[in-house]
Amino acid sequence: MADEILTEARGRTLLITLNRPEARNAVNSALGMELVSTIKRLDDDDALSIGVLTGAGKGFSAGMDLKAFASEGPPKGFSEFLTQGSAKPLIAAVEGFALAGGLEIALACDLIVAARGIPIGIPEAKRGLFAAGGALLRLPQRIGLGKAMELALTAEPIPSEQAHALGLVDRLSDPGESVSDALALADQIARNAPLSLQFSKRVLRQTQGRTDEEFWAFQSKDTASIFGSEDAREGAVAFAEKREPVWKGR
Repeated sequence: MADEILTEARGRTLLITLNRPEARNAVNSALGMELVSTIKRLDDDDALSIGVLTGAGKGFSAGMDLKAFASEGPPKGFSEFLTQGSAKPLIAAVEGFALAGGLEIALACDLIVAARGIPIGIPEAKRGLFAAGGALLRLPQRIGLGKAMELALTAEPIPSEQAHALGLVDRLSDPGESVSDALALADQIARNAPLSLQFSKRVLRQTQGRTDEEFWAFQSKDTASIFGSEDAREGAVAFAEKREPVWKGR
């Protein structure tokens, strides 16, 4: 049996490929648990700063494997990934389609790079379901309540170009180029200090909707540790010495 997930370290970037192309990379328990394990590897490895998540074959992911759901129930690990994501930055590289749970996988990432001309949406209402994997939380944050409501209630997908114009997709790629473009973006991000990346992500993710007072209180909890880190000193010294910094992640 082929591995459910393929990984390849590209410098400080971990390329993560959902590898069930015969099932449109739908998530069963085997893939879900392996995905959680892979994200833990990304977060625990000091040599890695960022991940790129994509799908093998002609599409990104169809979301939950409905055939497996009928026989084994909800896939193990899937909910954990959708709710917790990763501590380190994660980019979705989307080819083919991003529908239903597949879009929710992409939304659990921090940035979305998608090929032009692909459908994006949450069609669950056409099947008597609703988007229960985080889309109803994250879509309003990206595109506003009205557009999120329209996607959920019409259950009609929109083209990736429109999704980009709305802010749902962060970067558009030519067909077949989303992975290479996502890796290039990841390389740009990975040049920065690992602790700074993780802290910036955490503040942005966890302070949405908070008051100004709550924001400053949340941010202040770790400010001293970041500004007092070895990497902060290395950044200043490297700037003074006109060289590239060598990050240690501490």
